[in-house]
Amino acid sequence: MKISVIGSGGWGTAIALLLCSNGHEVCLWSYKKEESERLSRDRENKEFLPGVSFGDYNITFTSDIEEAAGFGEIIVSAVPSKAVPATARALGKCADGKILVNISKGIDEERLCRLSETFEAEMPSSVIAVLSGPSHAEEVARGIPTTNVIACKDKEMAQKLQDIFMSPTFRVYTNDDVAGVEFGGALKNIIALCAGITDGLGYGDNTKAALMTRGIHEITRLGVALGAKKETFAGLSGIGDLIVTCTSMHSRNRRAGILIGQGRTLSEALSEVHMTVEGVCATEAAYKLAKKHNIEMPIVSAAYKVLFENADPRKAVAELMTRDKKSEADIL
Repeated sequence: MKISVIGSGGWGTAIALLLCSNGHEVCLWSYKKEESERLSRDRENKEFLPGVSFGDYNITFTSDIEEAAGFGEIIVSAVPSKAVPATARALGKCADGKILVNISKGIDEERLCRLSETFEAEMPSSVIAVLSGPSHAEEVARGIPTTNVIACKDKEMAQKLQDIFMSPTFRVYTNDDVAGVEFGGALKNIIALCAGITDGLGYGDNTKAALMTRGIHEITRLGVALGAKKETFAGLSGIGDLIVTCTSMHSRNRRAGILIGQGRTLSEALSEVHMTVEGVCATEAAYKLAKKHNIEMPIVSAAYKVLFENADPRKAVAELMTRDKKSEADIL
């Protein structure tokens, strides 16, 4: 098939290469013309996936979104969550009616909704699906065994897309809980950022295990309140993605958190990571959603105070540790 990938960061590039290896023709769209020209010339994404050659894959490069939209039978969106509203509006004018697969992980800060809902609003005639799970671009691009989930309300479409993305090194499961898959992918970035902060503070494995365990319950509470199925958070797009993002140095969220824990400001950490850190935007959005829906999210609240109110990370951890006593049976 002909497939257009919108967004040429590390993840977009990795998925473009995966689709090419599966025999599809791919058009890779870049926001900047010079970036598109550089990718075409170098046959490598030296900024985000250094050392991974495009080889002789059949890839077309463009910075014209209308050209990209016209190329593909399927559109794959890999832009940062902040760019989704504008991207959805642009695609709504030239690609409405086409199948769209969102592979970005985040929350629309403008609407305080899931990214697929943003695409649905701008592309009402399109079928919208989501691909998510524990998948570092650096590993997918190098053919390291990876598993993901394709979520779509249309089960037959989910199965069709499963066949398109699945390969001997990229196993794909289907799921009809779009909300659960999306919230798992978006909200785990908050916990990964916090895990990095605890690493930067010099805390150990015990701390991180507690954070991850309580974190998955916390994001599940918000997800279920907003229409997700509880069991989805026990799967690849929930606990699976949480594990890989909290423990790997590939994780830009964890790396940014480590810097903050070591004393860098948020702006200094983001500048040093030099890549989109989705956990920052997700923290602000989740904090607002929790307030709006009266959902208790102590870890998210602590993260919000550290990131946006200059709270001391060490004091934030101490406050979490000294909250009122509870029975675990009451909070599982």
